[in-house]
Amino acid sequence: MPDQTSGFDEARHNSTVERYVERLLKGTACYTLEEAANKAGMDVDLARRFWLSMGFPTISEEEESRVFTDDDVVAMVRHQQALASGLLSVETMNSFIRAESHMSDRLVLWQFETLVQHAVSELGLDGVSARFWVIDHFEDYQTFLQDQMDYSWRRHLAALMRRSEAEASQMDRLRDSGEELQRALGFVDMVAFTNRSNELRATELVRLIEVFEHTCRDIISAKGARVVKTIGDAFLFIADDLVTGAETATAIVETLRSEPGMLPVRASLVWGGVVSRFGDIFGRKVNLASRLVDIAVPGSVYTDQETAEILRQLKLGRFTLVPAGSPDLKGYGKINAVELRRMPGGHGAGAFN
Repeated sequence: MPDQTSGFDEARHNSTVERYVERLLKGTACYTLEEAANKAGMDVDLARRFWLSMGFPTISEEEESRVFTDDDVVAMVRHQQALASGLLSVETMNSFIRAESHMSDRLVLWQFETLVQHAVSELGLDGVSARFWVIDHFEDYQTFLQDQMDYSWRRHLAALMRRSEAEASQMDRLRDSGEELQRALGFVDMVAFTNRSNELRATELVRLIEVFEHTCRDIISAKGARVVKTIGDAFLFIADDLVTGAETATAIVETLRSEPGMLPVRASLVWGGVVSRFGDIFGRKVNLASRLVDIAVPGSVYTDQETAEILRQLKLGRFTLVPAGSPDLKGYGKINAVELRRMPGGHGAGAFN
């Protein structure tokens, strides 16, 4: 383990960063965009698109900043070789680069902030000193973080391959009928988060967000569902079957209800066709789930009549379905909302009361 002392020499942090950056980039930045592109045998405009797809600022034709290293040149060569082989089109390549770069940007920020929190909670540093400490010590964690990322990527790819095989088989059966792939999806939302966040100290706000995020992610994963994305103070999740979706939504609400200091939470659950694109999902059912969570009573899970009827017909003996009025939802008109409750111990007749 690295030496976790609180001392930090602010006077040398700039040189510390530059030495570390040079090691990260495997050399000194010594080329302009044009020089790097020429060295890699890449068209300058293509190199500019490559850099922009990575998520970095556009470099103009007149700009002479030397920001590229030999490692950047190697990456450009790989880019060129993949295109020349015919394995990928320019559009597909740029899509890959955008996706990987976006995820990398979020990942390194998450890792950095996690270490800042570690320095605050475990080493007793204030927020500013903690950031200087992380700048000085991040390299101590680099090998572990890279190895974990590689392992995680392989594990998630393996899970995706198995899931995609089953999904493709289902889509093949539906192809002639024109039906969409059916999934359970739902939102989980903290009530009055904006108002409450203005009243909390930074440390209290961080804890509130961490408890909410960790609980949602843990339950979604444990139940066999998947996180699609977070939207502010809300989670969008998806499950391959309705029962898993129902178990997930009710478990999150029940667990967070008993968490000390947690804001009230509400959720929605809808079964229906979705369109998947670049890890996100779209469609009328997604929009319906979003509308339902907005009107749900704090501490409840709302669904629509169609989803409730499917659950009722399953006769699971785990849920109670209670009419929740006929709200007028934008884009949908009046619908019959239904509150989904998990029965104590998971036993009992799943029917309308």
